[in-house]
Amino acid sequence: MKGKQRCRMHGGTNPGAPEGNRNAWKHGGRSAEAMAAARYLKEIARLAFE
Repeated sequence: MKGKQRCRMHGGTNPGAPEGNRNAWKHGGRSAEAMAAARYLKEIARLAFE
């Protein structure tokens, strides 16, 4: 295929979703911000019960 990286008929491997893709984002429960907040709360709870 002229000007393309792979044939449209035979394809080859899929390069995957683009970096930073939010199409599959559901709830953000495992986002970096949510995980950092959970670590912070866990540390506060640990200090409170010490």
